[in-house]
Amino acid sequence: MAFAGFDPAVVAAFDVDDEARLLADAGIVRNRAKVAATIANARAVLDLDESLTDLLWSFAPDPPGPAPRSTADVPAVTPESTAMAKALGRKGFRFVGPTTAYALMQATGMVNDHLAGCAFRG
Repeated sequence: MAFAGFDPAVVAAFDVDDEARLLADAGIVRNRAKVAATIANARAVLDLDESLTDLLWSFAPDPPGPAPRSTADVPAVTPESTAMAKALGRKGFRFVGPTTAYALMQATGMVNDHLAGCAFRG
């Protein structure tokens, strides 16, 4: 696995040889800035004074927003995702803007963007 299963302790210890190995790996996006950001983000995780889970979930909207009626109602960015991205940036994370933060919120269930009437809305 290119990034050691994304184990922060292992990735944080990557050196220039590991970075060169990653940049030669056709199985990943070989963007120098993104590879460097992944290593820096692993280091930022280790430097947190709270759990990453608690930090991220502190931005989950409470109460949840209304169910979108159409895909046009599904945002790419919200005030919560903007706040999350800013907080992560202050803690040393890179390449985590509000759109990426919102995608994380969708993927982890912090927000439910299934349309009203969707069987998966739950």
